[in-house]
Amino acid sequence: MVKKSYSLDQRTFNNLSRLYILALSTIAVSVIVSQFLIRKHLKDQQSDSRVINVAGRQRMLSQKLTKEVFLLTSENDSLKSSALKNQIKSTLSLWRMSHESLQIGNDSLGLPGKNSEIIKGKFEEINPIFDTITNAVKSILSSDGSAVFNLNHSTSSIQTIKEREKDFLTKMDDIVNQYDTEAKKKVNWLRRLELFLMLGTLLILLAEFLFIFWPTAKSVRATLAKLLSAEKLAKKMAFDADELSIAREKSVKELKAFSRAMDQTLLSARILPNGAIVHMGAKFSRFFKYSNSSDAFLWDVLSTIENERTQIQELILKNKKTGWQGEVKASTVEGEDLWLEMAIIPYSPTNEKSELLIIASDITEKKIAQVEIDQLKQKSFDEEMSQQQIISRKIIENQEKEQSRIAKDVHDGIGQMLTGLKFNLESINPDDIEKTKLKVSQLKEQTSDIIKGVRTATFNLMPSELSDHGLVPALAKLTKELTRLTGKNIVFVNKSNFDFRLDSLTEINIYRITQEAINNAIKYAESSHILLSVSHSETMLSIVIDDNGKGFDTSQKKKGVGGMGLTFMKERIKYINGRLFLSSEKGKGTRVTLNIPINVN
Repeated sequence: MVKKSYSLDQRTFNNLSRLYILALSTIAVSVIVSQFLIRKHLKDQQSDSRVINVAGRQRMLSQKLTKEVFLLTSENDSLKSSALKNQIKSTLSLWRMSHESLQIGNDSLGLPGKNSEIIKGKFEEINPIFDTITNAVKSILSSDGSAVFNLNHSTSSIQTIKEREKDFLTKMDDIVNQYDTEAKKKVNWLRRLELFLMLGTLLILLAEFLFIFWPTAKSVRATLAKLLSAEKLAKKMAFDADELSIAREKSVKELKAFSRAMDQTLLSARILPNGAIVHMGAKFSRFFKYSNSSDAFLWDVLSTIENERTQIQELILKNKKTGWQGEVKASTVEGEDLWLEMAIIPYSPTNEKSELLIIASDITEKKIAQVEIDQLKQKSFDEEMSQQQIISRKIIENQEKEQSRIAKDVHDGIGQMLTGLKFNLESINPDDIEKTKLKVSQLKEQTSDIIKGVRTATFNLMPSELSDHGLVPALAKLTKELTRLTGKNIVFVNKSNFDFRLDSLTEINIYRITQEAINNAIKYAESSHILLSVSHSETMLSIVIDDNGKGFDTSQKKKGVGGMGLTFMKERIKYINGRLFLSSEKGKGTRVTLNIPINVN
């Protein structure tokens, strides 16, 4: 069963995503709150102009009413007098309705009726004057019921209107001026609110730059460095482990072969715990020219050199209870040096007696052979290390080039945009509102560009689709992005609808091999069409990259001619136990086939 897993740096990209969401959410909340406060204040001010207009009209209506009353006093024609009375009634009705609406509100006139305490006090002062004028006009209109105005009957009312009109106009001017003053205060408060919101937005952007974008950029640089270093170290450790495993298996086989050959020449003896010889085997006796009839200690027989005797004696006496196995240096009576593979085994032939069983074999030839093997292995190891150094140097050079490219992208792209963002923040003048609004708009655009730059850099390093959704979505995204960037017709086909997750390292290596193959087709094959197809069976995943480029002679590749790209591809496919096949012919394009063993249930 293919195990579902995630890339090693999933936590890093989750942290970056949360930081970007936090930054964008903060900006969005700031804009929404700003719009809410401004719209709420504008809504409260919608009726101010209407209130001032109606309040100013009251002055005009009072003057018009006075004028019409005086015209009525000089009119002798009954028809015209009747018309003037109707007009006075209409003017009085409108004047009275407007005066009451200013105080209690009127939806049809758009008057809220929400007056300040100052204006309420001024209305309390003007209301008696208004009522006096209103009653005087009503008295004139109701005089004797005749169509022609009776001057003698309404002289006092006319005099009252004339005297109180000036007071009404004066106090109405105060009310209009107070409405105007309060409206200006609201406008000034709105300006201060806009300035405060603008400064708050700038502070949010500055805080995001200092605590999110700048630390994120540093974190991205550090993450890139760590991932590249980890990849380099992992590749080196994997390669070294394979080489050491092969060398160890070879050495074990050689030692087993020598051991089987040496088993035919075993030497044996029985000694007491103090080292005295009880019995020595025939091969042992012939080897060291010892006669069982003589009494001797084992170390005296095994060597004629005092230093060697002392070492053997200490070895036997020290391990007489626990036993021991190892190599011992000895020498014959002729002075010939020998090496013995010797085992000391404590045993009791009877309950009252304990002895040591000595089993040895001559490993002198084996020692000599081992020295020769070590020399050959050292020579082979030196050659392999030389070849490894060449490959490692190429890997390091390519890694350094990639790091330089990433560093250049970060420095020239994101770094410069961050620097530009910093300069634009520093150049903002809060006193110049219009320029500040323009700067804020530019800062929003620069912030979007920085986010796009960071996302591009993280995609080039490790596409999020690979860790979040798996190999197939990542390959589909790769072909789509390369088509957009290069203008080549790169098509992705999932023939068998493969949608399983593989081991994270397996997915990464397959992705990198496929990426290298497509990039080679783009850079060197001069191809216009590239087809990437995926298919699978129960035990095998197959990925094929076809292009219609100029092709090449595969025999030259087999001889080692070419760049390091193919070498890296082979090393990666070897690491995941897969196989890579390369088929090409000049003028007929190239096909790269990857077969990776899987176990899908």
